[in-house]
Amino acid sequence: MPSASKTTAARTASGPGYEGRFDELGDYTVAFEQFTGGGDMRPLFRGLPDDRCQTPHWGVVLTGRLTFTYADGQDVVEAGEAYYAPPGHTPAADPGTETIEFSPTEELHKTMAVVMKNAQAIGAGA
Repeated sequence: MPSASKTTAARTASGPGYEGRFDELGDYTVAFEQFTGGGDMRPLFRGLPDDRCQTPHWGVVLTGRLTFTYADGQDVVEAGEAYYAPPGHTPAADPGTETIEFSPTEELHKTMAVVMKNAQAIGAGA
């Protein structure tokens, strides 16, 4: 049976106020993420349909709080709660938030190509 942990995850990504560790389990990617700086991640999704994440996610907030904003409202997920974020959201995290999240790998790769391009553009413009 495949398994993953924060310490054994095959890939890492980091930026100001963010650290992620990722591994693939079958057709899903598990992400161990820390948002030390927190913030609204809406600008990272520009260029996707409706400028929103189109990948579904299932996860658990270990510490802190996530807020998912949709066209018709918001979902707030506190520490100790599990969540499902359907396509069409933008996330925000309170400083110190830590999560474990599962996403379909194929859809996630499409989304992350846009997110990384936007992150580079934002970083270059800073």
